[in-house]
This record gives sequence, C-alpha cells and structure tokens, in this order.
Amino acid sequence: MALICNMADADIPTYTIIQADGLYPDDNLEKELFAPRAGQNYKLKYVQTNLYPSMATDMKPWSTIPEELRNQVDGIEVLKMPFTAADVDLFPRLKVIVRMGVGYDKIDRPAMAKRNVIVCNVPDYGTEEIADHAIALTLALRRGILLHNDRQRATPPAPFIVIPTPLVARLRDSTFGILGMGRIGTAAALRAKALGFKVLFYDPYLPNGADKSLGVERTKDIRELFRRANVLSLHSPCTRETRGMVNYDLLSLLPAGAVLVNTSRGEVLDLDGVERCLKEGSLAGAGLDVLPEEPILEDRVHPLVQAYRRKENWLEGRMVITCHSAFYSPESFVDIRQKSAETMRDVLIDGLTSNVITPDME
Repeated sequence: MALICNMADADIPTYTIIQADGLYPDDNLEKELFAPRAGQNYKLKYVQTNLYPSMATDMKPWSTIPEELRNQVDGIEVLKMPFTAADVDLFPRLKVIVRMGVGYDKIDRPAMAKRNVIVCNVPDYGTEEIADHAIALTLALRRGILLHNDRQRATPPAPFIVIPTPLVARLRDSTFGILGMGRIGTAAALRAKALGFKVLFYDPYLPNGADKSLGVERTKDIRELFRRANVLSLHSPCTRETRGMVNYDLLSLLPAGAVLVNTSRGEVLDLDGVERCLKEGSLAGAGLDVLPEEPILEDRVHPLVQAYRRKENWLEGRMVITCHSAFYSPESFVDIRQKSAETMRDVLIDGLTSNVITPDME
C-alpha cells in the first residue's frame, strides 16, 4: 500500500484507488504517476487488493475487500475480473473504473451509468504483441509447424518427409482477411502485407480512405470477406452486435482449406460453428487465443476444447489454444500498468475524459 500526501491538512481532497487483481510487486510507478503536480494539494491512497493475482487460477469475490476500505474507494483498476451491478453496490464512493485492457464487456455499463460511475479502458497497449501473436498463430498453422510437431513427437515418430495437407499453402498472393480494423487489426494488416499476403478487411465503422492510406483492400460486405479469406483473423470488440456473430453461416463461406485465428474476444466466435467446419473439412485449422468462457469451467468444457485436450486424431496439427496471452510480454505488462494509472489520474483527479466509454458506445 502506498500513502501519498503533501500536507497533513485533513481538509484537502483524499482519493483512494485500488488495483483489484494484485499484479505488481511494488507501487513505485503508481507513487510517481499519482503524486500531486505543481499547484495540486491532495492525499492519495493506492492499494493492491490481490483478488486475482498473476498465476492464480481462481478469483476472490469483491466482498473479500474489507468494508472499511470499500467505503473509501474512489477508483478501481481491474484487469481480469468482471464487475457487476451487485459489485458496484459494495463501493458507495466509486467514481471511476478503468478496465486495464481494450475490451470492457465484463463491466456492467448500464449499472455503472445508473450510479454515475465513469467507465474507461486502455485501448493502446499490447498492440504489437497481439498483432504478432495473430501472425504467429497463422504461420504455425499455415506452414504446418503444429502438424510436424505433433507427428514428430508421436510413438513412433512419423517419417522425416513432407506432409501433404490443406493446411500448408504459399502466403504470397493468398488473402489475409481481417474482421475489425482498429489499432490491432491495422497492425496485423501491416504484418500480413509484409509477408506478401493480399489484405482484405471489413469494418463498417472505419472512415472512408483507411484502405487507401494502408494500401489494402476494403469490402463493405462481410460475406465477401469470408468468401475470399484464405486466412481470417478476428480483431473485433465484443458488443451487442458482434457477440456470436462469427457462426457457422459465415464460417462455411470460407474457401476450402482456410485458417481461422481469433485474438480478439472469445464471445465473438461460435465454437459450435468452428467445430462443425473443422469436421466437415472446410476449415483446415484454427488458432484461438480467446474462448467464450474464461477461465474454462471444467463442468462445461466445450466439446471442441475437450477434443483438443484429448489430442483426438481429427484435430492433429489443426488447432492450437493459447490462454488469452496474446497481449503479454514483460514490456506490455508495464504498458498496461502505466497507461491504466495515467487514465485513472486523468479522469479521477484531473477531470479529463481520457479513454472514457460513454453509455451509448457499443
């Protein structure tokens, strides 16, 4: 816990901010970022409450935080935990909650709006890492790396020869399709373009001309995107519109032998549709960094995830799951910390509107 103050005067403002998960070994960065600036007088208390620390597999409920502290909290920074209407009732003074990431679908925004709690996100961290991860999943599948890895570790190992498979194809001049051309989608597009892909994207919210500035192709028909994408990379937020949007009807439009990659939000993709297309053979492979339910609940593991865990033969070399880790590098973890604290300071202390998610936004 850090206690930052410049005066003993009890009349100056006091702010209490918690980092809910408990992610960092110290509070040195927060001491620096939250310290009063020239002309400012306030006291600030910053506490890591350790509800869901790094490497933990289970989260503690918000009610675990002592009531005395909950009654003081003005701002919450949270990475992994949901925050519901019942949770906000535990924090009578709460003014600002910062989701330490891009997505904010786990925060009950209507409940926050009713309580006049400002919701913010951190949209500009981990962009490079997530784009790199999307390309890495693409290459691991499209170059047959996973397939060779599986077969060379079998008993007995497979012959040391080329494996004919619809997974493997030349990258140059094949089409890399992107659903959602925000910061990360744009970074993925530039990487795919550098590898020789033709890049095609669909994003109805992007202003005209973005395709021209990047030297890529745009379609205003989502079905065209799916019909043409030899690799489809999802970079869409989870909203009322996009939840479950990528289903069998769309996936079945992909060209035979296509590869699917999702580093966006698990709820955007219907796993039933992925499983069906993999079984039918229209989808050659899938690389998933995110799943509809995280962490995986062991009493209702999706059949596709069960088959993957059991190493069933029909999925050999065709599927890989990473644990919502596309964002992670030691450097990006520092970025999350810094940018979240800067956003909290801007909004709670300095009265700015940095990264504010208004109730009408998707």
